[in-house]
Amino acid sequence: MTSDTQQTQQVPPATEAEAADLREVIRRARVVLWDFDGPICRLFAGHSAEGVAEGLVKWLEGRGLHGLLTESERESLDPHVVLRAVDRRHQGSDLVTELEERLTQEELRATSTAMPTAYADPLIRTLTAHGRRLAITTNNSPRVVDTYLDSRGLTSCFAPHVYGRTQQLRHLKPHPHCLNRALRAMGSAPGTALMIGDTPSDFLAAREAGVPFLGYARNERKEKVLRGAGATRVVNSLELVLNSVRQL
Repeated sequence: MTSDTQQTQQVPPATEAEAADLREVIRRARVVLWDFDGPICRLFAGHSAEGVAEGLVKWLEGRGLHGLLTESERESLDPHVVLRAVDRRHQGSDLVTELEERLTQEELRATSTAMPTAYADPLIRTLTAHGRRLAITTNNSPRVVDTYLDSRGLTSCFAPHVYGRTQQLRHLKPHPHCLNRALRAMGSAPGTALMIGDTPSDFLAAREAGVPFLGYARNERKEKVLRGAGATRVVNSLELVLNSVRQL
């Protein structure tokens, strides 16, 4: 793991208008919903997600289920694509339950080498100190999130509001189910919340739930994908968000 503030690239300063907009969206937010893998940490920094996806595909093939996935699904190198595909064809089956548990075990192994996102830890603590209530809304297993938060001493900033993958895989983002669960549990109207995410599925889930969205893009490719999906408010470093919170 790296320190909270290690940067991999020079972050350009926000314009005056961007900084003012960021301060205003944070000022309005009483509840902050975080995606997990990306904004809080790089879960698979030392435990390749592509390798996990390949392992799930090989496990299916070993059971004689090579034809269960399309070629594009097999080559996606995304564990959640594989999981969703199997669930669509065998919803609620023992096969799906076992595949989901295999993915959870791989995610749990990955927590030991997960890399904290720069400035995420101090931002989480500062938001909490400023009276914001925090929740995690993720496609990862809640067991994985709990394990990681405990390792960073962040559990108290979120507990009990961790809303992760359930056996109802059709509710994975971009479905807004986990965001709606968080909003209901915290008694928050969508317009008084803020979602921090790094993928189009995060943005689409937030839009469907009526929650303002702040995109985090650690590189130009991520930013291009987010903006291509329709996200208009994107930062390249959580340092910009941290500075905005400190100015409230």
